[in-house]
Amino acid sequence: MIHNSTLPTLEVEETMRTGQEPPWAIRVLLLWQHRRRLAWATGISLLVGLAISFSIPKQYKSTASIMPPDQQGAGALLAALAGRSGGGGLGALGSLAGGLLGTHTSTDLFINLLGSETVKGHLIDRFDLMHVYHTHYRFSASHHLAASTKITEDKKSGVITIAVEDKSRVRARDMVQAYLDELNKLVTGTNTSAAHQERLFIEKRLNSVQQSLEDAEVQLSQFSSKSSAIDIKEQTRAMVDAGARVQAELLVEQSGLQSLRQIYGDGNIRVREAEARIASLQGQLTKMTGSSAPLTKEAIHDDSTASGGTDDKDGELYPPLRQLPRLAVPYADLYRRVRVQETVFELLTQQYELARIEEAKDVPVISVIDHPGIAEKKSYPPRLILALAFTFFVFASMSARILIRDHWAKVDPRDPRKMLAAEIMPVLRRRIRLIRRVHEESQS
Repeated sequence: MIHNSTLPTLEVEETMRTGQEPPWAIRVLLLWQHRRRLAWATGISLLVGLAISFSIPKQYKSTASIMPPDQQGAGALLAALAGRSGGGGLGALGSLAGGLLGTHTSTDLFINLLGSETVKGHLIDRFDLMHVYHTHYRFSASHHLAASTKITEDKKSGVITIAVEDKSRVRARDMVQAYLDELNKLVTGTNTSAAHQERLFIEKRLNSVQQSLEDAEVQLSQFSSKSSAIDIKEQTRAMVDAGARVQAELLVEQSGLQSLRQIYGDGNIRVREAEARIASLQGQLTKMTGSSAPLTKEAIHDDSTASGGTDDKDGELYPPLRQLPRLAVPYADLYRRVRVQETVFELLTQQYELARIEEAKDVPVISVIDHPGIAEKKSYPPRLILALAFTFFVFASMSARILIRDHWAKVDPRDPRKMLAAEIMPVLRRRIRLIRRVHEESQS
């Protein structure tokens, strides 16, 4: 009777003679015979896998969800981006948006904007990611940032989710918020809609009108200060009333003077007092009426002169009555200019506010659904899974090595494949030794 332990060997030899592959039971038996080696390798690999997994730095994930605007606002923004072909990074965005125009939704647009080099470049500078990622090149930091960022879209609702993984849970939260901030800046900065252009035009026109209004007010105030022409209509009415009162008093005094002369004669003190009062009233009336000589530009605009050729040092409170009609023309012209500029300024101010409201309506509004927060637990690495995966890999490699070596040992030495390997292997070993020797000599 043949012992049971010889059955696998006889079966293997039989299958080798017939050229057939051994069944799976033979391979399992072969592995069982090397179970100690496999168990040792599996235990070591499990410990090494745990050590490697615990040496990997923790990664924390922070997420935020946004809801893009409607298609109308996004279409205006697409046209704006397509029109801005210059300006560094935004030029590429303009070309990209030009290709997206009419073919993609606002969600696709915002995903492309979030992944643009402009946004990534600002984040690299803001968080000094070249130092954080230990790289000397911006493109390497950009690739690392892209690998750490995941931007996804919900096809049904259109909600965009931004997720960033980083070693620091606080920096992960700040980077997600920075994505939202940069997206808002980019959307606002590239808004060149009709309302935006109208607002810019009205703003320039408003500044020009404001300057003209200030100049007109300064000219009117200087003219009024130099000529004492504050309100021509009211001043004329006041001067006529005052002149009429003075003239009436003058007539009364003149009548009284004639009566005194008839009674007391010319040398009486009462007569002289009456004559003095009449002279004073005549002087006041002459001063109030003034001269009818034409006004010159120097008389109006020169700092040292006032109306009617009189000097400011005379202390006149009002311009002479005869010069009021002449002062009314330049005063009315300056006053009209001020009123016109004030009216235009008021109308432009109203239009400017309306244009700002329309521009705000045209700017796509990014609604943040879930704000980024600080992660409470790590998102990577899954240490147990990594350790088990590494252990399984080592176990599979060792099993494959055992099976391959056993299969190779049973190959006929006259097999061309084995003869070729016998010729090549010594040459490779010599080459490897030579390279190792050269490397050691160069190191020494």
